[in-house]
Amino acid sequence: MRMPRGLVVSLLCLCAAAPATAETAVERGKYLVQFGGCNDCHSPGYFFGKTTPEGYLSGSDVGFQLPNGTFVGPNLTPDADTGLGKWSEEEIVTALQTGVRPDGRVLAEIMPWHAFAKLTKSDAAAIAAFLKSLKPVRSEVPGPLGPGEKPSFPVLTIVFPEGMAPPGK
Repeated sequence: MRMPRGLVVSLLCLCAAAPATAETAVERGKYLVQFGGCNDCHSPGYFFGKTTPEGYLSGSDVGFQLPNGTFVGPNLTPDADTGLGKWSEEEIVTALQTGVRPDGRVLAEIMPWHAFAKLTKSDAAAIAAFLKSLKPVRSEVPGPLGPGEKPSFPVLTIVFPEGMAPPGK
């Protein structure tokens, strides 16, 4: 049985259009960061519909108020003073997969590190490689604030219905 000529041509065109090389770790990391929505909580203006390419992943301008304090998505660019510039790629992977920063502080509950813990080591390493490849942006975010401290920036508040305790309480 012969294949129709149009089908053969279509298949050949699809094969020719396929990428000749495998994606790099940085490209894979970029895809995972975009797919994972990291921009949402780690870029200024996101919650106001006003992000800019210059502020991409440089830290939020909105906090999340939880029962144990208020947390702002930090700067994920490799700026040495306000971002991840002093973190090694392995330290980034550890934070993503265990929820523990190099300084020993545990990430806020709002950070979905439990989901990232299920990433393969190579995917977590790809995210770290992508973050380290970004242009450093100097952008200091406020916080974290303790439960009694009043924020001087916009906050999204997690409100639990009466009689319902936050998970883990």
